[in-house]
Amino acid sequence: MTTLVQGTTTDDTLTRDALTVLQPGFDGTRAPDWLLRRVGEGLAAVGLFGRNVADPAQVAALTAELRAENPDVLVAIDEESGDVTRLEVHTGSSFPGNHALGAVDDPALTREVAYALGRRLAECGVDFNWAPSADVNSDPGNPVIGVRSFGSDPALVARHTVAYIEGMQAAGVVACTKHFPGHGDTNVDSHLAMPRIDADLDTLRSRELTPFRAAIEAGSLAVMSAHILLPALDPDRPATLSPRILTGLLREELGYQGLIVTDGMEMQAISAVYGIERGSVLAVAAGADALCVGGGLNDEDTVLRLRDALVTAVRTGELAEERLADAAARVRALASWTRSHRSGSPQTEPGAASATGAAPARTVGGVAPGSNTPADDGGTGFRADVGLVAARRALAVTGAAPAPTGPLHVAALAAEANIAVGDETPWGLGPDLARLVPGSSTAAYGPETPAERLLADAGDRRIVVAVRDAHRHPWMTAVLDGVLAARPDTVVVEMGLNQSPPRGALHIATHGAARVCATAAAEVVARGV
Repeated sequence: MTTLVQGTTTDDTLTRDALTVLQPGFDGTRAPDWLLRRVGEGLAAVGLFGRNVADPAQVAALTAELRAENPDVLVAIDEESGDVTRLEVHTGSSFPGNHALGAVDDPALTREVAYALGRRLAECGVDFNWAPSADVNSDPGNPVIGVRSFGSDPALVARHTVAYIEGMQAAGVVACTKHFPGHGDTNVDSHLAMPRIDADLDTLRSRELTPFRAAIEAGSLAVMSAHILLPALDPDRPATLSPRILTGLLREELGYQGLIVTDGMEMQAISAVYGIERGSVLAVAAGADALCVGGGLNDEDTVLRLRDALVTAVRTGELAEERLADAAARVRALASWTRSHRSGSPQTEPGAASATGAAPARTVGGVAPGSNTPADDGGTGFRADVGLVAARRALAVTGAAPAPTGPLHVAALAAEANIAVGDETPWGLGPDLARLVPGSSTAAYGPETPAERLLADAGDRRIVVAVRDAHRHPWMTAVLDGVLAARPDTVVVEMGLNQSPPRGALHIATHGAARVCATAAAEVVARGV
């Protein structure tokens, strides 16, 4: 690897700006030496993933270590809560996800949940959250959004996106509204290939863009671009690489002046078509201010490759030096906002940045703790168990079943999780029902498992079957057919999108697979209906 020679002040500034716009990941629960060195040289942001998390105390020590090198470094995380959790990757989230909150449809509750989550992140030293998802999940077969969305109604998604932003930013954590201009109407996962939305312009404006307009008005400090092709907006380039979408639509038409960050540049929708170096140059040229990379590629070589690609592009004229400087200035302005929160200064939002610095700050659209957002622990409004409260309210219960008189057999019909969710986080009702109904057993069953095996494992115990997105997996329907034909007293718990008709003597829809969603459902099963 040949690195750049930094011989002049101009070279130093250019190289520092290139480092500033990167948001890389790394491996392990301690910051490696190379990362600390690059943070000292100007790397302005670091992304945390599940592999970087052991417990809150460890995360706090990690973020302190990073800020010892640069007090203004942004520490980002993909903490949507619900199915997508990094802070609680090993246990499952203490907060339900977007779809459960949308099912309750109480914006004040969503604001409270986001504030509680933001407080938890801030206490760990995390000040930038790659959330919320403002995608309108208009395709129920969507393999990557699903319960990560507040729902399929644009107005509902908009009001809960606003509430989430207000709660998160009131806690001093940057909200990053994603995936612009909307990833909900896709049947392809952009981690694996390039999704395409063929909706006409009127549909995109009234459906996909509605939550983002609301997020901009609410003062979302960051917006994340999607790696999707929308021919009605740009027939040639995906949103992340499109000047028409990032600059023409987001900046100029919608008037957004906050930070634009890309989704992971190593995702196949970009890397397999353009390569991460060229893709990164095109993204910044299109209007992106920060480049997320590190979900898959998490080493120093990746950081150096992207840094050098940006510097080379400026030197060859492919990327305007002013555009890179503008992007870096926006990152630094955002770092000033987070620093003011850590120091207890008044809440302000960075204004439009330029190559020479940031415009005057203005008051953020988020609300401070008070009548609509919970107060500190010593106040009357903060509920430490707000996640479980929300999960209980999100349940949809159909049918009836008496309280169990003996142990249960809990069967989880497990499909492969998408990359965003990951396979590290446990799900299902087994642990909760084993606690509430002593002696209960649990087992996972995959696509090759016949119903007869599940029935044999259960013996004469009542069966509880947990599924996720049964409507997308015909094999789950087949297993349920066999189980219910033999045991009509079976309880069915849908922990994904609730698209299939209710089945079983008792059917519970949790609208997500967070740990608290499982707890709420297990309570209903244990006490009977």
